[in-house]
Amino acid sequence: MQVSEFCLGTMTWGQQNSAEEGYAQMDWASANGINFFDTAELYPSRPTVDTQGRTEEIIGEWFTRTGKRADIILASKVTGPEDGFNWIRGGVSRFTESSIRKAIEGSLRRLQTDYIDLYQLHWPDRGWTHFRKLGQTRPNSDEGADRAETLATLDALVKEGKIRAWGVSNESPWGVMDWIARSEATGQARVASIQNPYNLLNRVFDTGNAEVSMNEDVALLAYSPLAAGHLSGKYLDGNRPAGSRLALWPERSGYSSDYGNEVAAKYVALARAHGLDPSIMAHAFVYMQPFVTASIPGGTTIEQLQVALDATTVTLSDELLKEIHRLHRQHTYPCP
Repeated sequence: MQVSEFCLGTMTWGQQNSAEEGYAQMDWASANGINFFDTAELYPSRPTVDTQGRTEEIIGEWFTRTGKRADIILASKVTGPEDGFNWIRGGVSRFTESSIRKAIEGSLRRLQTDYIDLYQLHWPDRGWTHFRKLGQTRPNSDEGADRAETLATLDALVKEGKIRAWGVSNESPWGVMDWIARSEATGQARVASIQNPYNLLNRVFDTGNAEVSMNEDVALLAYSPLAAGHLSGKYLDGNRPAGSRLALWPERSGYSSDYGNEVAAKYVALARAHGLDPSIMAHAFVYMQPFVTASIPGGTTIEQLQVALDATTVTLSDELLKEIHRLHRQHTYPCP
């Protein structure tokens, strides 16, 4: 799967965004050489019973308006089991054949297309170390859908032409290697990508997944390069700009702890000391990592996307990188 080094993430189109704003963002992205759109049946943020699937609908409407479906590498995701979203598919959001097929038919209908280039498992369907937790000290229970059934379903969807490739998201090194081993044993479609968070406040990916990505050719699609906006500096001193992700969905941020804000402030100050916009530095750091295939900023405005695009032309100096690494050694996992 070939993608550009920069991706447009649609994940944070919030309830305040109109369809016309979404069309304008995609017009801008397409005109500026961005060829990869990432979404999910769950979006927009904040997901609710009434809004779930609306992001896919807006993208589908844009495809029909512009005729540019063939110009875009399109990614979406099937929602896994999660107590907070148990209204999706009547609460039966496991990665069984029936659930996956029901999910993809809904996504294809909303996206107004007959295929998805990359179809991702939004998070594991098993006992796993959940969001915003670092490491584990005892085995997780092996519950959830039969992974052999999940893989067989994804392989069948590739053969049917409904998806071109499949990937995982919010997955661990063991989880990725388990999928690889299953495909090697059966000859079924191999996992192509992993979409996990990666930013200056959360570099957990470095400690295992990066090695898997590089040695096993599993592309990292790095989401939340600005740590949900915290690395821009806009949330410092308790600020909560109207319409921002933290204002809309405060309980879902793993970056807004006192410690997270303290470390974010240090990165913001470091960028400014080197004459850089903090967002530019944060984006550029993600782009330069050898295991990052693409970065997925979740901009809600064209101005935010422009900053992310501008950062693709920035090279961080050796001096600045040394300072970044010094901060990382002092504050290794402030926001896992």
